[in-house]
Amino acid sequence: MKKFRILFFLPCLLLLSGCSVYNFTGTAPIDAKTFQVNYFQNTSDLIEPGIDRTFTLALQDLIQNQTNLSLTNSGGELLYEGEITDYRITPMTATADQKAAQNRLTIRVNVRFTNKKKEEDNFEKSFSFFYDYPAGSQLVGSTLNTAIDEIFTRITQDIFNESLAKW
Repeated sequence: MKKFRILFFLPCLLLLSGCSVYNFTGTAPIDAKTFQVNYFQNTSDLIEPGIDRTFTLALQDLIQNQTNLSLTNSGGELLYEGEITDYRITPMTATADQKAAQNRLTIRVNVRFTNKKKEEDNFEKSFSFFYDYPAGSQLVGSTLNTAIDEIFTRITQDIFNESLAKW
């Protein structure tokens, strides 16, 4: 009976002890307590009012929700800064009579990430994503909000993965 207990509990112990390096967000242990997200100014040629603030808040919220780091206004151990460099609407598909059937909104954000405790993690990189919508629709109201939400969700997750999850 004693031998059975050892044979049963030993694999269970090994299995449980091996899980300590993983967590539900996929991040490795972070050697920092604070992070700072500076305001991401919109420097693109085409300006959509308010998206700079929306993006900055979306990045702050994502990091707060997926880590135990504390947001600070200055002196953060992890620093995110940059600018929205491109906000572009382009026709994507055409109908038989040469009219646009679908348009694409693309947003590009340049990010500079600084890890004050681990300088080899520092990077400057551009992230972008797009949203396709019918050409007959105007990019205002709920269509614009949906497009920006979808684009910023993807870009902020990509930034998080690059800086903290290491995926």
